[in-house]
Amino acid sequence: MLLLVGLGNPGTRYAGNRHNIGFMAVEAIARRHNIAPWRKRFQGVAVEGNVAGQKVLLLLPGTFMNESGRAVSDALGFYKLSVNDVIVFHDELELPPLKVRVKAGGGIAGHNGLRSISQHIGNEYRRVRLGIGHPGDKKLVERYVLADFAKDEWAGVEALCDIVADNVSLLIEGKDSSFQNKIHLTMTAKGYGDDKEQPAPDA
Repeated sequence: MLLLVGLGNPGTRYAGNRHNIGFMAVEAIARRHNIAPWRKRFQGVAVEGNVAGQKVLLLLPGTFMNESGRAVSDALGFYKLSVNDVIVFHDELELPPLKVRVKAGGGIAGHNGLRSISQHIGNEYRRVRLGIGHPGDKKLVERYVLADFAKDEWAGVEALCDIVADNVSLLIEGKDSSFQNKIHLTMTAKGYGDDKEQPAPDA
């Protein structure tokens, strides 16, 4: 089993926030692959299903961002999974909007959700970094990430989440570079992003 975790803050107040794009991506995966119903579990909501022949647990922590690790740790303990079985979808300030990168381990770049997860289960989980851009000043970051996407951003965000969901089987199969490339090419074909950007080499 793999654990796919979306990061965000629970409740309608935060649902449209940039900080919640991880929630949005994992919810899109559930819709695309007909994985339902969500149930209250592991200090959040979770649902089991299958993607690409692999059993998965989708988890949206309900602990608020800075305590996300509690929910992830509970799920890992229940299913006796390892840190290598975890894929976390989260917002990334250091990537331009609608860009996606995948990495395993590494720094947390000040992300409170990643910090909490690393404190609870270790650092060597995979991360799907969903670019939201940077406001340009550290003092503006909190307000920026806790603000809703602007009206003219929503079409791109929804397209990105749908394309992530369409191609998540590549992640499940460990083809991280192919996943990145497919998203880049598909987003570019839809008119989002820069077609001059070099795709990542296939693993």
